[in-house]
Amino acid sequence: MIEAKSKPIPWSRITVETVCKTGLAKSEASLYPLAKRCIDLVCATILLVLLAPFMALIALAIRLDSPGPAVFRQMRVGRWCKEFTMFKFRSMYAGADEKVHRKFATDYINGNGTHPSHVVYKPNGDKRITRVGKWLRRTSLDELPQLLNVLKGEMSLVGPRPSVDYEVEQYSKWHLQRLAVLPGLTGLAQISGRSGLTFEKIVRLDLKYVERRSVALDLAILLRTIPVVLKAKCVA
Repeated sequence: MIEAKSKPIPWSRITVETVCKTGLAKSEASLYPLAKRCIDLVCATILLVLLAPFMALIALAIRLDSPGPAVFRQMRVGRWCKEFTMFKFRSMYAGADEKVHRKFATDYINGNGTHPSHVVYKPNGDKRITRVGKWLRRTSLDELPQLLNVLKGEMSLVGPRPSVDYEVEQYSKWHLQRLAVLPGLTGLAQISGRSGLTFEKIVRLDLKYVERRSVALDLAILLRTIPVVLKAKCVA
């Protein structure tokens, strides 16, 4: 595993070859990829059918709370640096300035996003977040539309959370190893502290998952995600 510190790589220079050279392109000659895809398809389909009425109510609440679309679309970086359009329920006012998050992401990834007590901070009192959006973020319900990304094969139920391009711009070379697998709705980092972790700890947990991924581990993470979400602790 490559863990040597290095300067961030400009997004324009990050390629599939760059990620492959990090040394974590694990061989997937087993039946695991097929089993994982089957689980993703079956679970995502069932959840979308069962949750459709509830998701419709969420969409209605968002539209009544503030002007703008109910679903927010954003380009994210997926496996092997392939970009895709990720779906989320909108939790901010339409047209919100991304500069606040861009600055936070830069500080966070570079190790400047913690208090002296090593507790990770996030922007407090962010006026860009709507009333409904605060509830959606606290409960992680804003992520439900990503079940569509799972169906499309752009994401998996389990994997490292997808980053935006300006976050990847700040990656050191060893961070790129987390791009060797499909991004997920939940992952090892999300059940181990979520936004209460430093970025370096998140990446190390992501790489631990990449190295040890299996059907059993995926199912264990999915099961452990349920109480974490219900407790709504350390939510972004």
